[in-house]
Amino acid sequence: MLQPEKRKIYLEAGADALFLETDFLRRYLTGFYSTDGYVVLNGENCYFFADPRYFEAAEKALKDSPVTVVAGTYQQALEALAGARTVGVPFPLISLSRAEELRKKGFTLCDCMPALKTAMEYKTERELALIEKACSIAEDALLRLMPLLKEDMTESETAALLEYEMRKLGASGVSFETIVAFGAGSSVPHHETGETKLKFGDVVLIDFGCKTEGYCSDCTRTFLFGDDGRHGRFKQVYAEVLKAHELVKETVTAGMSGKEADEVARASLRAAGLDGYFTHSLGHGIGLQIHEYPVLSPKGEEILQDGMVFSDEPGVYFAGEFGVRIEDSCYMKDGKVRSFMHKTSRELLIL
Repeated sequence: MLQPEKRKIYLEAGADALFLETDFLRRYLTGFYSTDGYVVLNGENCYFFADPRYFEAAEKALKDSPVTVVAGTYQQALEALAGARTVGVPFPLISLSRAEELRKKGFTLCDCMPALKTAMEYKTERELALIEKACSIAEDALLRLMPLLKEDMTESETAALLEYEMRKLGASGVSFETIVAFGAGSSVPHHETGETKLKFGDVVLIDFGCKTEGYCSDCTRTFLFGDDGRHGRFKQVYAEVLKAHELVKETVTAGMSGKEADEVARASLRAAGLDGYFTHSLGHGIGLQIHEYPVLSPKGEEILQDGMVFSDEPGVYFAGEFGVRIEDSCYMKDGKVRSFMHKTSRELLIL
């Protein structure tokens, strides 16, 4: 018997059956992570076809769930589609070769990704709890890292220590490749962590996150490694970015679009003459993927509603000089933005 949320996805997809092989979609529908496997969802059941590498673990993990675990591979999954004419597949994620194979089998394909996207935008209480745990671990790890920072440490060493602390605290992995940027490297929003060594007076930007049971956290903190008395402009910019960050939490409400939310931060930075240096969007959805819906950008059309999780991350970057980004993972509850981040300060920290 299908759970109500899976039945809703099935009905909204408008297909006789859904056929899914993307890892995070398999996990979303089954609750089990694997690097391979197939999910077939029809009007009555959700089947997970697992090869011998995963079958025993999947059967044990899902024994009390409504998911039927079957020992099988691609051919067995195809057999479960017998009788279906229209098969729902995620058009943005299916390969051309797989789509052609299914068409040659006589199936008419339709895009089930809109139905999945809509469902995944709204997090259940369990999903919110897992994201909250991932956020808590990330913040605790950063607090453990701070006292360990010292001159001549490289960005790569710093990232490795932070990831080690997150693992020690129970994270199952990182949400994305950790970004550690020292000095002028902070002016590149997605700086490639490298061998630059930490010096007294450096701006330090760390963008990081971890996973618990597949669900991600995302956090960025920018601070100074000592104050050499040459950071007057940096401090002014930091104050403006922090103002924009907090304004989002204070004024964005359910019913606003992602575009309107982005404009809250962008308008604040515009008033300070800094909007031209805000070169990315305000935020993105967070879940099993580090970038999901809703999108909080100048083109974001999704309407923000209770149960949605997203980042609040305004940033300002001066090429070759420094950058400032302040980011929390947030969620919408009772029509207001709430942050998952409560342990690390957003005020400027000088180590």
